[in-house]
Amino acid sequence: MTKPADILVSGAGPTGMAAALEAAACGYRTVLAAPSGTFLDDDARTTALMRPGIAMLREYGVFDACAERSAPLKTLRIVDATDRLFRAPSVSFRASEAGFDEFGFNIPNRVLNAALEEAVGASDLIEVVDAMVSAIAFNEDAAFATLSNGDTYETKLVVGADGVNSLVRQAADIGQRKWAYPQTAVVAAFDHERHHGFTSTEFHTQEGPFTQVPLPGNRSSLVWVMRPERVDEVMAMDPDALALEIERNLQSTLGKISGVTTPQAWPLSSLVANTFGKARVMLIGQAAHAFPPIGAQGLNLGFRDVADLAAVLARAGDDPGAPSVARRYDMRRRADVYMRTGGVDLLNRSLLTDFLPVQMGRAAFLSVLRNIAPLRGLVMREGIEPGGGLKAIAEGFRRVPSPVRTDRPAG
Repeated sequence: MTKPADILVSGAGPTGMAAALEAAACGYRTVLAAPSGTFLDDDARTTALMRPGIAMLREYGVFDACAERSAPLKTLRIVDATDRLFRAPSVSFRASEAGFDEFGFNIPNRVLNAALEEAVGASDLIEVVDAMVSAIAFNEDAAFATLSNGDTYETKLVVGADGVNSLVRQAADIGQRKWAYPQTAVVAAFDHERHHGFTSTEFHTQEGPFTQVPLPGNRSSLVWVMRPERVDEVMAMDPDALALEIERNLQSTLGKISGVTTPQAWPLSSLVANTFGKARVMLIGQAAHAFPPIGAQGLNLGFRDVADLAAVLARAGDDPGAPSVARRYDMRRRADVYMRTGGVDLLNRSLLTDFLPVQMGRAAFLSVLRNIAPLRGLVMREGIEPGGGLKAIAEGFRRVPSPVRTDRPAG
């Protein structure tokens, strides 16, 4: 038996749940399909969600449920911890310089997922199905999604939020460019003697970034990118030895380290889909793009996918999966995704390479950012929201008063 739905979202991670909430807000009957167990109970990862994403959580009414377990990000600092000939100066980006109280908040993934799950469950227009999408067929007017429980849904639009190995992307015959890095991210959380001052510090090493991100109190989360051959050694360390190694990499800036959680390892790769929307299909989150955890761009980019999805659905009318709607979504996402993916890839490779001109260029760029406050402000705003820096410049020009003429001709 085939069941009807306006929109089916495949995948119930944060972007999938946010997409379902936006689809429901536009008045569409929405099915959110994902098997139970999508979220790992012991997931130690956190997400540094920037201001536009936080605004979306407030709109969904879920930020208050996250706030107590989250910490504001008021300063983002980059420290060159390499031993190379050309080392970049340390650069601090302060939210106050850009006119903000904070850049965003660092939220534990488990807390964020639970809050979004509750909001989804409270919507009358969202049906949550405990099953994965196992096959999809298309015709000109609809998509037919078969689930692992045997149900089939006829829908106008399938939103692929089902990760880097997206079945939705494959079923729609959307190709992708994918590449791996000789790196693995080890994640954990830890206590420290000194308060972090709501500062996140990204130590750039020759193996990748070693990033400390604030949590409430004297506690932080860690994303430590290293070469795969070192992972087993680090994962096998006893808690005291691991705490000392973390303190060494932090250059003792937070004092004595303790209470380190069991580390988890995640191999790094990147992916960009060839298109983000075609008739009856739109891709969001890691189904559309994936890259290393540098500069807090991953989930923030996924939430911007959701924001653009909402923008096109608001004008889509009775056929949210029509070719013209999918093309609008694709065009809205291209510049942002390509720019962020390319920027993160370039920064990551600049850490790994021994090519002197690249090291010199990176050091020079960070030196310029450190010394030129207006440029630093532009980069901060662009990092938070595409076009944010250019909007600030335009607003500044609009606020400049017109010159008053005093050379009026006589009589």
